[in-house]
Amino acid sequence: MEIYLLNFRLALQGIFQNKLRSFLTALGIIFGVAAVIAMLGIGSGAKQSIIDQLSLIGANSIVVNAKIPDSEGGSDSDDSGTENTTDPEAQKGYTPGLSLEDMLALKRIMPTTNRISPEIVQDMSIIRDKTLQRARCVGITNDFFDINNLEVGQGRGFQDLHFEKGSNVCIVGSAIATRLFKGEDPLGKRIKCGNVWFDVIGILKSRRIQKSKVEELSIRDYNDDVFIPISTFLRRIDDRKRIDENDIARNERRDRNDQLQNYHQIDRAVIRITEPSYVEPSAELISRILKRRHNDKIDFEIEVPELLLKQQQQTQETLNFVLAVIAGISLLVGGIGIMNIMLASVLERIKEIGIRRSLGAKKKDVILQFLFEAISISLIGGLLGVALGVAAAKIIAASANIPTLITWWSIVISFVVAAGVGLVFGLLPARRAANLDPITALRTD
Repeated sequence: MEIYLLNFRLALQGIFQNKLRSFLTALGIIFGVAAVIAMLGIGSGAKQSIIDQLSLIGANSIVVNAKIPDSEGGSDSDDSGTENTTDPEAQKGYTPGLSLEDMLALKRIMPTTNRISPEIVQDMSIIRDKTLQRARCVGITNDFFDINNLEVGQGRGFQDLHFEKGSNVCIVGSAIATRLFKGEDPLGKRIKCGNVWFDVIGILKSRRIQKSKVEELSIRDYNDDVFIPISTFLRRIDDRKRIDENDIARNERRDRNDQLQNYHQIDRAVIRITEPSYVEPSAELISRILKRRHNDKIDFEIEVPELLLKQQQQTQETLNFVLAVIAGISLLVGGIGIMNIMLASVLERIKEIGIRRSLGAKKKDVILQFLFEAISISLIGGLLGVALGVAAAKIIAASANIPTLITWWSIVISFVVAAGVGLVFGLLPARRAANLDPITALRTD
């Protein structure tokens, strides 16, 4: 052990006697380790971001959105294999629109369906005493909370009796509760949504959602919504499935190229599938079922958020691979730099090596001295590289709006890589120093 400590001290002396050269030698390792830290931080941040997004929408989910064909009969395309058409003749005719009956049919026909959450969304004025807010009133079932991983933070959720009777009760988002009640306890109070009064029985647990995620996944900020039982919405507020003179005149307005009113009973539905492997075929089956029920009219679109996230993940993995190659090249260049400097150091210190050998040092001692010197330079460079990499990751996150996550294992990997580079690229100079003939070395000026 004393021999190892002696060789280590001699290695440190060699480093500090040539501080500038040692620092320049370590630069390659510094930038290489910094690149590794930043790369792993970006990769881990992207992975965590995808996991967070999946928790927002629920895994294995399929989203069905109601669409109103434009004046030419067309509608937006989707990623589920649904065939849309812009042929006016193909789109003429009656379609009942997206409805609760469609959801019941999907649940009955499709064995892969786990839960279905239909939603009716309508912007309206929310009044409480003298406070007026514009917000979304959303008609839902209890499956809505499970699919979207939402919890009622205060109060209680909806009961079966509320849906059976169409009770005038509501659960409010945390943000709208704060604005309407301003420090008061909302539970048991009444608010007016449009022309209907509701009793507040619960407050949704607050959940922060980044604006970018809201746009990417087509989800809402539920903190600003008021939720009521879907049966109450249809009975008390609006049921667009009821046929009146507006529905009878729908086709006439289409022929005149006027804007159609929303005739869908529900605006959106999220369907959870039992297994991930069933998501894509289930999306295609949903499209076929709805198309048949809607008399071959394409007035809906189907989205599979998980597939969008997988595409995003593949893109991120490609970027991570490129970053890993760049980081590897940086470390390789740093290792070659260490080897070159150490070889030059051997030539400069031939006489020192000769003196050590003549005083009884063995080849093993000389090898250990130069190996310790190379490894020490790599570890010092690794330490500085970690600091630089963490700072670079934070700068990237702040300036480019790219999520980064620095983990302890990325730091451990960086140190191991740095030590490995010093060991591998310091071995050749150490062996060359050890193989020098002591007598020849002492004669060297």
